[in-house]
Amino acid sequence: MFLPTSEIEAADIIRDHAEARRALAIFGGNTRSRFGNRVEAEAALSSRAITGIVAYNPAEMVMTVKAGTPVAEVEAALSAAKQMMAFEPMDHRVVMGTVGEPTIGGIFAANVSGPRRYVAGAARDSLLGIRFANGQGEVIKAGGRVMKNVTGLDLVKLLAGSYGTLGFLTEVTFRVLPVPPAQTTLVISGLEDEAATHAMAVAMATSVEVSGAAHLPESVKSRFVSGSLPDGAATVLRLEGLGASVKARSQKLQAILSALSPSLFLGEDQSKALWREIRDVTPYATNPAKPLWRVSVAPSQGHKLVAALRLEAGIDAFYDWQGGLVWMQMEAQPEAELLRHYVKAVGGGHATLVRADAREGIAAFEPLLTVEATLSGRVKGKLDPAGIFNPGRMGIS
Repeated sequence: MFLPTSEIEAADIIRDHAEARRALAIFGGNTRSRFGNRVEAEAALSSRAITGIVAYNPAEMVMTVKAGTPVAEVEAALSAAKQMMAFEPMDHRVVMGTVGEPTIGGIFAANVSGPRRYVAGAARDSLLGIRFANGQGEVIKAGGRVMKNVTGLDLVKLLAGSYGTLGFLTEVTFRVLPVPPAQTTLVISGLEDEAATHAMAVAMATSVEVSGAAHLPESVKSRFVSGSLPDGAATVLRLEGLGASVKARSQKLQAILSALSPSLFLGEDQSKALWREIRDVTPYATNPAKPLWRVSVAPSQGHKLVAALRLEAGIDAFYDWQGGLVWMQMEAQPEAELLRHYVKAVGGGHATLVRADAREGIAAFEPLLTVEATLSGRVKGKLDPAGIFNPGRMGIS
């Protein structure tokens, strides 16, 4: 295990391994160690000793941080200024049963985004600039502290979501936003999956600015311990902003949806606790041996995918992102071939195997089309020509 304390030290380690063509497993706090496919490497390189907030002026709403800085430290600094990361990154330790501290570099390397992603953008959409060492030990700076028009290859967006296969992040610069001073959640009770999908679509088509839309079927709803959700399935819609605005908008939304089913409002503390559990997929933390999928499809198609799979496999599921993100837990086997067949049948999407004990022969990430695979291979060849970073991570175990 290599724990460099500086960018220069990390680059030297990478250069030595590239010259010897020895593989390196790349990570931050290693809290997503069960994610993706197996990494075959003789040594590991972690950024968790490269820490510190480099620059943060709340008035600018931009923060520059060393990649190994714990997310908790970043959130504490933002909270003190009543600001936040708008993309609401989840904590994978809950469903993966891992320990350690998530790092800010790991958040961007995995493009980790939560319930607010479909209105505020993904982690990569907040990322303005990076510093990283490529597979030859060369330090590269891309982007900056302001948004610019980009010509050529946008390395900032390219590194976000690359899972350490293209470079070793040492520093990130990203936008932040003010914390909304008030929030509430409208809970609609008893809707089946299809009706809930319709209700969420209606809510999103209004002007009330819903910042979270999820559906918790009855099979999973009881495993959300926050708040006092009523009996039956729960369709939950979050509204945030100034107190008077939230009150007026929430009443308007309730009136629009009043014909569908009974509804009630959660208080602010209950609402925040519920959305943390949705963000961290808390209901599926109790059975870590069961395979867990993160499936992204068109919001109108998520319930169709789940209905088809329920006929052929033992699954449990709930919906985020207005139905476009399906968290799906299998009873026994990952059923990758079956799942991906039905993903194509509902118009396509991305199925990512987040957790599984038996994953031999399974592509944890959505297989790329030939053209995409060729392009990805060329990018990998330029940034990591010796192929030392996280071998096998994006492929098949």
